[in-house]
Amino acid sequence: MADAEPMLVPAPGGEKRACPALEEVDHSTKRPRPEGEETEPLEEDGEGEGLGSGEAFAEMMKHGLTELDVGILKFVSEHQGFSGILKERYSDFVVHEINKEGKTVLLDDLSVPEEEAPVEQPESQVFTEEQKQQLEQLQLFKNKEGDVSIEVADDTKEKRTLVHKAVKTLYPGLETKTEEREGKKFIVAYHAAGQKALAAPRKHSWPKSRGAFCHFVLYKENRDTMEAINVLSKFLRMRPNVFSYMGTKDKRAITVQEIAVLKITAERLSHLNKCLNNFKLGNFCYKKHPLKLGELQGNHFTVVIRNITGTEEQVQQAMSSLRETGFINYYGMQRFGTTAVPTHQVGKAILQDNWKEVIDLILKPRPGAEKGYLVKCREEWAQSQDPEAALQKLPVKRCVEGQLLRGLSMYGKKNIITAFAMIPRNNRLMYIHSYQSFMWNTMVSRRIEAFGLKAVEGDLVLRGGTAFVLSAAEAETHSIQDVVMPLPGFDVIYPTHHVGKGYREMLSADNLDIDNMRHRVRDYSLAGAYRRILIKPSDVSWEVINYEDPRVSLVHTDVEKLEDQPPPVFNKEGKYRALRMEFSLPPSTYATMAIREVLKMDTSIKNQTQLNTTWLN
Repeated sequence: MADAEPMLVPAPGGEKRACPALEEVDHSTKRPRPEGEETEPLEEDGEGEGLGSGEAFAEMMKHGLTELDVGILKFVSEHQGFSGILKERYSDFVVHEINKEGKTVLLDDLSVPEEEAPVEQPESQVFTEEQKQQLEQLQLFKNKEGDVSIEVADDTKEKRTLVHKAVKTLYPGLETKTEEREGKKFIVAYHAAGQKALAAPRKHSWPKSRGAFCHFVLYKENRDTMEAINVLSKFLRMRPNVFSYMGTKDKRAITVQEIAVLKITAERLSHLNKCLNNFKLGNFCYKKHPLKLGELQGNHFTVVIRNITGTEEQVQQAMSSLRETGFINYYGMQRFGTTAVPTHQVGKAILQDNWKEVIDLILKPRPGAEKGYLVKCREEWAQSQDPEAALQKLPVKRCVEGQLLRGLSMYGKKNIITAFAMIPRNNRLMYIHSYQSFMWNTMVSRRIEAFGLKAVEGDLVLRGGTAFVLSAAEAETHSIQDVVMPLPGFDVIYPTHHVGKGYREMLSADNLDIDNMRHRVRDYSLAGAYRRILIKPSDVSWEVINYEDPRVSLVHTDVEKLEDQPPPVFNKEGKYRALRMEFSLPPSTYATMAIREVLKMDTSIKNQTQLNTTWLN
């Protein structure tokens, strides 16, 4: 995922994480794109990362992936690297979204917007004040008579139509009929839907002058975006698909992003601030449109690397290089999962149409510590191959394993493709996107190894979204910043130098045909995409700080500023040193890869967990 970073050093006894909702936005796989919109990191255990103890997680990570396993091999800078701890605390990683206007999204106002008093509708002039009061009482079931009769003195069809329309417009939930009594015409208003009609006024009384979508800034701590939306929808008693957003954000972080929700007032949203922990909602406004994935211009990161070993000179060289040269635009480790079975292996099996292997990879026992019920579920599957029996071992059915087993139970082991489709589409696509990412990382490492940091004949560049091959003369007029590499697919071209031929060789070794990347299941046909080799961050700044207490936050958050809390105070004589850096990145790039370039160390959870465990001991 481009704009969300994963947990790198988990807290002991992590918190539960809700599975992604089924109403996720459909990410296209049918067209090449300069920078693909990223799907959410796929977690096979729907309950999240926590395993009950830091030791258990460290044990599991002994079998996790390293950067070498997923093609992340090269650096572009020449400075000497140094070590540090990333995400020791979730408050060490702060993300502010950059919206489509290029403005950094901040939470700095909790007030509810004042709206102009609604202009009295002409329909309201049809009734007397007494009739208005009677109709309002009827609407709220406070009228003992059960209906309201309005005499139509001027008995014309136009007058009766006006009264009928006025009742239904001003008092949603009421119906009308015409009755004649003793030679006089009456319009009779009554309830047609029983007590359920009480909800109708709230449903239909949204002012026409107000935009249908309430946009707000969501500040969250240690919660991912879908988890946050699931919580908000639960409290508001709405379906999650009424919310929209421009990008998913990390769990183990403090993140600030814009959210839009259909026909929920700012007052209702503001009230949630009294009910929810780890969330804060503000900067409310009404607009006529929702938000769309990929609309953002990027994200601004504030990152604290604790317990650094680098000297002032090393830090200066590293950060200057990041600002001036940038970093290799690798797909980060979260793209490939955290267990001993990498997601790109599952993706390869899908593309190979090897569905027995897909099921085996997802459900088979694996080395490393896992939650007890998952271990029992896998063991049951390995022994009996009975989806019902394995499903019984899972208290949480919404995780990937549970969804797959439910599908196998419903459709049988002879209909694996249909059973696999029980997993939400975004998560299914994440497997094959992971394979594409593995290919891209590997090929880019080869490209840097072969030609270094300059454009060469046979490289690809984008012109108006279309890829072109550079001639020798054109390569002289382009820099490495212009060069893109393709993610494999049926609608991309490849570099014409020998590295480009490596795509064919690598796909062939995996029994895949580069000339036939369409799949018999349309969802798994990949058009491909283009991605820049190098990214140069903007707004880069940094400082080295000393601190005494490792439990103290080193970042002044939006909420702390709103509450007029003082910024953190640093002790120049403190025994610990940290590097606090800030930078902005475009979408589809990974902040961890920028940090990797600074530290020149493996950012995998496996390595970071070992570092953290060593330091704490």
